Amino acid sequence: MKMEEIAQHAIKYIWSFVGTPYRWAGDDFSGWDCSGLCVEMLKAGGILTEQEDKTAQQLFDSFQGYELGKPIHGVLVFYGKSRTKITHVGICIDNYLMIEAGGGGSKTLTTSDAIRQNAFVRVRPIRRRKDVVAFCDPFLQYI
Repeated sequence: MKMEEIAQHAIKYIWSFVGTPYRWAGDDFSGWDCSGLCVEMLKAGGILTEQEDKTAQQLFDSFQGYELGKPIHGVLVFYGKSRTKITHVGICIDNYLMIEAGGGGSKTLTTSDAIRQNAFVRVRPIRRRKDVVAFCDPFLQYI
C-alpha cells in the first residue's frame, strides 16, 4: 500500500471519533485531547509506535522539517505563541476545515466536564484561531 493510501485510511479512521468527549491528557476512546487524537492518527498510519506519546509541542518538534505553506488533507496544523510555545494541534481535512479535540483544558477531566464546556472532537475552520504557527505533513517523509 502506498503512503498516500495509508494516510487516507488513517484520516478516515480519525473521523470516527468526531463527537467523542475532550479529556485533558486523553489518549483513548473514552476521551481525547488535541495531541492524543493526532498521535492516534499517526499510530494508525504507522508513523508512530504504540509506545509513543507526544504533546503538541513534541509533535511539532518531530515534524517541523516537513512544513508546508498551506493546509491540505492530512497535514497537522499547529497553534501557539511561537515555534517553541505550541499549545494546540489539529488535523486538516481540506484547506479550510480541520478535526480537533478542543473546547476543554486542564480542568476537563470527565465526560461531565466536557459536556458542560462543549468540549469534543469536532470539525472547525482552520483559521478560526489567529495563532497558526505552521502546517506540517508527517506522512511526507515516507512518500
